[in-house]
Amino acid sequence: MPTPTIEWVDGRVRLIDQTLLPNEFKQIYCDDVGAVWEAIKMLRVRGAPAIGVAAALGTVLGIWDSTAESFQEFEVELNQVVDYLATSRPTAVNLFWALDRMKHTADEYRDVEICVLKQHLLQEALAIIAEDQQMCRSIGRYGSELIDDGDTILTHCNAGGLATSDYGTALAVMFAAHDDGKHIHVYADETRPLLQGARLTTWELMNAGIDVTLICDSMAAQVMKEGRIQQVVVGADRIAANGDTANKIGTYGVAILAQRHQIPFYVAAPTSTLDFSLATGDLIPIEERGAEEITEGFGKRTAPKGVKVYSPAFDVTPADLVTAIVTEKGIVNPPFDKNLKRIANS
Repeated sequence: MPTPTIEWVDGRVRLIDQTLLPNEFKQIYCDDVGAVWEAIKMLRVRGAPAIGVAAALGTVLGIWDSTAESFQEFEVELNQVVDYLATSRPTAVNLFWALDRMKHTADEYRDVEICVLKQHLLQEALAIIAEDQQMCRSIGRYGSELIDDGDTILTHCNAGGLATSDYGTALAVMFAAHDDGKHIHVYADETRPLLQGARLTTWELMNAGIDVTLICDSMAAQVMKEGRIQQVVVGADRIAANGDTANKIGTYGVAILAQRHQIPFYVAAPTSTLDFSLATGDLIPIEERGAEEITEGFGKRTAPKGVKVYSPAFDVTPADLVTAIVTEKGIVNPPFDKNLKRIANS
């Protein structure tokens, strides 16, 4: 990504409004924590790593004007900000990881003056951005090892620079392979109902000079049957201790199809997406979105008024359908319950 997805600029949070892409590229500013919450909830910023960055910067905005005179008073305000941001989206574990990290930083510097503590929190948020950029490039380097010259890759949703601070997870694999001189072709699922694949993934890949073909979600089985796909690479919003992986709705179906056609199915995600507090994916909370995203997507009614709608934003792919998980620390193979802990602690 030539332009950062989200950044701190002169005491404000600046981010790309992804709801407008690909028709309009627009950067918007968030001046308070409420604006950051709205940006996360309404998918102006989205993707687990980017949501984590937004949460960290939103925390800074939320406490920046605090007039607390003691750490105890400040901590009350900080917890209110953190609890508020935590309600924005429940599935992406990076949100809670970043909020916990900000709380830990505050506790670590509890004995300094409040004005100094605020600066430490800002520096921690900026460190999260820098680490995310490094992690994504490492994911790309490791993932490129799995890609052969001439491969065609299928991806679902958007796990590119727009889903992180500037480079991506699943798309980082493709960016790195391209940079390594490999000739690759990508099939991008459109990703109903909000078309992140059509609007965002194809936009990123085309800007990077990577050959990309857009397909409807329901076409994935056919392109696999025709032998067009050699790899599937997707991102993740949360990975349970056993390797079960939550990602955008439709990912589970793609994984089943990949297994049926004996195609490797790779998940690319930073170790911050691992949630060892959850033994299996059955415990991952699944966000449900409003009915209008299906019945009136992008302002056009496509279903009768009053029809019942069920709209989970994510599904969970069982670990036994995942070939390997690509992290910034290396490629993790099964058994995931052992190897994920090993690499996270390395």
